[in-house]
Amino acid sequence: MCTVRLLDDTEYTCSIQRDAKGQYLFDLICHHLNLLEKDYFGIRYVDPDKQRHWLEFTKSISKQMKSQPPFTMCLRVKFYPPDPAALKEEITRYLVFLQIKRDLYHGRLLCKTSDAAMLAAYILQAEIGDYDPGKHPEGYSSKFQFFPKHSEKLERRIAEIHKTELIGQTPETAELKFLQKAQMLETYGVDPHPCKDVSGNPAFLAFTPFGFVVLQGYKRVHFLKDEVTKLKFEGKTFHIYANQKEDKKIILTYFAPTPEACKHLWKCGVENQAFYKLEKSSQVRTVSSSNLFFKGSRFRYSGRVAKEVMEQSAKIKREPPEIHRYASQAFSYNLFLSFSYLSSSIHPGLESLRDSAHSTPVRSVSHSESFIPRSRSQVTDSGDRTAVISDETYSPSDSVLPTPVAEHSLELAVSRQINGAPCSIEEEKESEAGTPTVGDVGELGADSRAAGPVQSAGGEAALSEMEQVNKFVLSVLRLLLVTIGLLFVLLLLLIILTESDLDIAFLRDIRQTPEFEQFHYEYFCPLRRWFACKLRWVGGLLINK
Repeated sequence: MCTVRLLDDTEYTCSIQRDAKGQYLFDLICHHLNLLEKDYFGIRYVDPDKQRHWLEFTKSISKQMKSQPPFTMCLRVKFYPPDPAALKEEITRYLVFLQIKRDLYHGRLLCKTSDAAMLAAYILQAEIGDYDPGKHPEGYSSKFQFFPKHSEKLERRIAEIHKTELIGQTPETAELKFLQKAQMLETYGVDPHPCKDVSGNPAFLAFTPFGFVVLQGYKRVHFLKDEVTKLKFEGKTFHIYANQKEDKKIILTYFAPTPEACKHLWKCGVENQAFYKLEKSSQVRTVSSSNLFFKGSRFRYSGRVAKEVMEQSAKIKREPPEIHRYASQAFSYNLFLSFSYLSSSIHPGLESLRDSAHSTPVRSVSHSESFIPRSRSQVTDSGDRTAVISDETYSPSDSVLPTPVAEHSLELAVSRQINGAPCSIEEEKESEAGTPTVGDVGELGADSRAAGPVQSAGGEAALSEMEQVNKFVLSVLRLLLVTIGLLFVLLLLLIILTESDLDIAFLRDIRQTPEFEQFHYEYFCPLRRWFACKLRWVGGLLINK
């Protein structure tokens, strides 16, 4: 049994065979949604160690999950379209709209206050239509949870825009305007991976439709558009190799919380580079995380690339499928608890930014040409590495797949949040499966997250030094292993040349060279006689005993 939570928070349940591959499940979901432009989407799951993964379609589902059935996963946008308005079908645009609305709620899509008000107003227009004084009382916009937290002033601005500027827009038009506005933001398409730089400062790394970005504080400190040439990882260390102007090469190094998180980041980067940069899928190659023998991981992107997806979409000639829109349940005063944790430091307990469903009740359903670049004045040249992305620090909330949790555990977490004390990291993750609550408890949770633990600078320095020593020892051992392997191969070749009777032209030519004859008579033959003598001596000792 397998349950997949969709972007509108409904659940799709189906039975799969033990050896079923990821592609089978994905095709079932796309058929259920009547979705043809499916290459932008993927299935995400979280393993027992709380590490998120993308389901690989060419491999068995049961072998990837590392847990016993029933399996729980979620459908998410994996490759964000650079221009959502260019998507062929409305159903695809609607699903991307749901994903970006989710990004806004979880703090992954961060923007200035003015942009936030406009985006929220578009969501209101799409979900409840035109403003009606008889249906929408004073303060109606506060019943919706658009962001992790927001002020009354922002709520009033959202309602003002909805009342005056968006009258007459259909849900389709409001969603399209929302997508066009979101696509202009610096954090559009960002799926953040928490890391630390070489100085120990927290950072979020992400691969977007437009390039590789590094976010720190409320700024984008790095933006590499087409300059990335290679991605490597070793343990928890992630390297980005890039070319800059005037043939200048740089290497950016970051440290992930765990080796598994680092490998996931590397695989996301490999898939992003293949999808957006290559002309056709036949150009995809297997990528290794290292250039040395006996080291690293190998991975190959298995889907179509962006240009092929656009070409295939242009061939779609069917009647537009019917779209069943689900209005947010927030307007019926069912606000859900969202525990947010501010990543003031990245350590073993750091949030992993899992993506999951949130805030709305579940409705179950059972079953037995190249891309258009961003045209905006805000786009900076690749040489401009720092850009302000918002008025607040970039701090996405920790949202994991919902898991069953005992009621007393949830109550304990809530009480700690209300009293201003932070939950433990494990309780923080478990509480994501919380039940609905009324009021502003989510606000309290968001306010108290700043009290998170901060690791000391001395401990960080000691940990970094130990990691450097371990890296050096591993490198020396690998080099020694490679050297021994090469010497063994050379010894085999030497024995074949001197002792075998193989009459091959290649070997015969080598044997006839003056250098080989000199080596054979002056070095190899005496060495062979010495070994033979020693073997006879050892054999004699064994016989005498």
